Amino acid sequence: MLYRWAAKPLLFRMDPEKAHHLTIAGLTGAASVPGMLPLMHAMYGVPERPELAVKLWGCEFPNPVGLAAGLDKNGVAVPGLAAIGFGFLEVGTVTPRPQPGNPQPRLYRLPEDGALINRMGFNNEGAGRMKQALGRLRTRPVPVCVNIGKNKDTPNEQAEEDYRACIRELYPEADLFAINISSPNTPGLRSLQHGEELRRLLGAVREEMDAERKLHGGEAKAFLLKIAPDLTDEELEQVAETALAAGVSGMIATNTTLDRSGLQHRNAGESGGLSGRPLTKRSHEVIRRLYKLTGGRIPLVGSGGIFTADEAYERIRAGASLVEIYTALIYEGPELLRKLNDGLAMRLKADGFRHISEAVGSGQP
Repeated sequence: MLYRWAAKPLLFRMDPEKAHHLTIAGLTGAASVPGMLPLMHAMYGVPERPELAVKLWGCEFPNPVGLAAGLDKNGVAVPGLAAIGFGFLEVGTVTPRPQPGNPQPRLYRLPEDGALINRMGFNNEGAGRMKQALGRLRTRPVPVCVNIGKNKDTPNEQAEEDYRACIRELYPEADLFAINISSPNTPGLRSLQHGEELRRLLGAVREEMDAERKLHGGEAKAFLLKIAPDLTDEELEQVAETALAAGVSGMIATNTTLDRSGLQHRNAGESGGLSGRPLTKRSHEVIRRLYKLTGGRIPLVGSGGIFTADEAYERIRAGASLVEIYTALIYEGPELLRKLNDGLAMRLKADGFRHISEAVGSGQP
């Protein structure tokens, strides 16, 4: 209620990107104020429930609701975000070299549609700065998935070198990686989702991950492929086949969409990736289809248009082992995390499941 009646009206009177930076600054600064993180956890944190804890890829997720990439681009707000109840965090997208992103304005709200449009363009401070931010953490409160991409000025035929560079720089600090080839805001990036380019890229990522594991020791770390919602059924089938052959650890479905069907707000004509409620149906369908195509052999993360516990639960029943939110956090506030987890626990009990893993894929025909 505090967010809806106090913080949200203030933030929504501001330019969206300025509100974004203010939010990240507040979450980052909270970690340096004595007693602030425990207070935030008391206000918004999610109670631990054994039935919602997930073990995947050598990581322990206290709950299945994570933050999608794009909010904490430089990995600076991990303690604050963990304190409000996220079960894991996808930070980034980070590129090897710092880059400013696309010209402003580049972030738009569509309140009538429950949506956002962004054309940020991987604005970030570079892999070196993220390594510093994550390296300063005294403890790792929740798993951190580092979302990596290529610099805008790197040609596609050299893209694999950018992904290799990010892995080399960040391997010791990341719990797992997300390979972002699906943002619509870097020219040509989405073409890496297809055919030989995808096979070559995933082969390079696999090779670099193996090399870093040998160098640093320990268990192998996971890398997940993040895909677009705009793939055709045939393209989705090809991506799934290539991902399985390359040994990816899992897939995240989906990134933002270029589709503008049914939008009402005047900002609908802005270019960039659309997120939020308009993505709910398509992202659900992609998870359902991916689970079938992969035969449940690799875990899936459902992302896109999840605002309610019903939507999170249906994504899990369609085949997702974990889910992510972003736009819903902007519109609903941190109170949403507790609502989602409470709702998931209630739905598991109603359906007779003892653990959330039993629900994964249970809604498949």
